[in-house]
Amino acid sequence: MNQQERKKAKESIIKSIEETQKDISNLKELTKPIPPENAIGRVSRMDAINNKSVSEAALTNAINKLTLLELALQKINHEDFGLCVRCKNEIPIQRILLMPQSNRCVHCASK
Repeated sequence: MNQQERKKAKESIIKSIEETQKDISNLKELTKPIPPENAIGRVSRMDAINNKSVSEAALTNAINKLTLLELALQKINHEDFGLCVRCKNEIPIQRILLMPQSNRCVHCASK
């Protein structure tokens, strides 16, 4: 990976971190407990509880993604950045820009 690609990757990682932090903030609001004193009706309450469960799963995924993005940012200047952790082949820059948290090539990620 050349310096220009590394710079693009770093910009992509930083942008993804900012977006993921915003997503986490929004999801935390959606996962707050539903107070029982809200008179929203039984069916609506069940729907709200279901939506809360979906938001909690999305929050967990976003937190995991943020962790991987921060790790990628720390490793951006290491010589093995951009190499698949499994097969050691170079990960295409397009994949890194699309999914900067990914540390595997498409072939190894699909296994």
